[in-house]
Amino acid sequence: MAKDKTVFLCNACGYESPKWQGKCPSCGAWNSFVERVVRNTASVRGSFPENGKPQLHPMLIDDVSVDELPRIDMKDGELNRVLGGGLVPGSLVLLGGEPGIGKSTLVLQTILGMPERKVLYVSGEESVQQIKLRADRIAHERGNCHIVCETSLETIFTHIKNVEPELLVIDSIQTMSSEAVDSSPGSMSQVRECTAMLLKFAKENNTPVILIGHITKDGAIAGPKILEHIVDVVIQFEGDQHYLYRVLRSIKNRFGSTAELGIYEMRREGLRQVTNPSELLLSDRHKGMSGVAIASAIEGVSPFLIEAQALVSTAAYGTPQRSATGFDIRRMNMLLAVLEKRVGFKLAQKDVYLNIAGGLRVNDPAIDLSVISAILSSNMDVEIEPTVCMAGEVGLSGEIRPVNRIEQRIAEAAKLGFKQIIVPASNIKRLDTSRFGIEVLPVNKVEEAFRLVFG
Repeated sequence: MAKDKTVFLCNACGYESPKWQGKCPSCGAWNSFVERVVRNTASVRGSFPENGKPQLHPMLIDDVSVDELPRIDMKDGELNRVLGGGLVPGSLVLLGGEPGIGKSTLVLQTILGMPERKVLYVSGEESVQQIKLRADRIAHERGNCHIVCETSLETIFTHIKNVEPELLVIDSIQTMSSEAVDSSPGSMSQVRECTAMLLKFAKENNTPVILIGHITKDGAIAGPKILEHIVDVVIQFEGDQHYLYRVLRSIKNRFGSTAELGIYEMRREGLRQVTNPSELLLSDRHKGMSGVAIASAIEGVSPFLIEAQALVSTAAYGTPQRSATGFDIRRMNMLLAVLEKRVGFKLAQKDVYLNIAGGLRVNDPAIDLSVISAILSSNMDVEIEPTVCMAGEVGLSGEIRPVNRIEQRIAEAAKLGFKQIIVPASNIKRLDTSRFGIEVLPVNKVEEAFRLVFG
């Protein structure tokens, strides 16, 4: 039996060294090595029988039997969709977001709405009285939820053994610590070790674990990057805490698509699911105002209509300012170049400000046409009819390129009462547009779209 040994690990990158070093040879960080005792739990021969052959052998992929496990219904349509259809038993889910954005509120109101499941909620940041006050505010049902305030992982496993939960929630992983690691809670070695032990528990007991995680000032998950590699699902809770809207976005998902999006509205009694995002992202207050265009966008499986707002003014300080909120600034600069080169509008000496209403960040290229229309509307101070929406990607030669799932975009616009929608001409070939109940206007070039919008 081999003896325990002492190694030194780099907090920044995880590099392992047999002795302490001032500078990490892997990442170059100074004074980042911490001592760690590696305990030997089994001999090398422990995984081999007496005849020297391994117990497990390579198998053909067709010979592997897989039992389809039913997903756990979280009683939250938005959360279920972002998770890929529900919570997978034995999975490890990491939920991150800004301080005060509503991570704990979302998880607590979800587990309180699952009375058929025994849940253990472990908090390292709040007292049981604080959790009770929040539970009274956001939910009328208490469910079968056990709460405990603890930061020692060994003590938590004792509680798990006594309670035998069907779902475990850790709030947050940065407050947990293990006696096996000689460092403070929140350090890279502690976060890595605690996450690995929780992963082992989840896989061995087929119990799903939800980890709530902090983020850095740059928006990345706090701790080592290996944390995101270890877990099965990484979900980001986004949005400005001063706005009402919250966006739940999947960054990594081993059991489903990462293109899904969930939208919530923050209220005093908790988070409300927004099943129709367009009801919050559109307003009637822009009637008679220039610089507003409606775009038909899609995130995940959900089509919704959003406002692209633009403000164009003469540059006051010589150098024109370019600013975009909720839209890629580099793409906006490309669209401005297309307007100047292909259409002939001179915007080089103008300040251009662009905003996607509602605090959302949209990556769908189909809103390009709405962006340039809003910019020209503000530049010419001409209103765009509020009953017109549009969808189309703008190419560098000024052509309107086709977009995906055009039928869903048209149907969503018709459902919300729009009278006309401008779409790429190549999208509606062999498509019966009369069944949608909205006038579909096909265009091939940016100039054609502008003639329809501005007359």
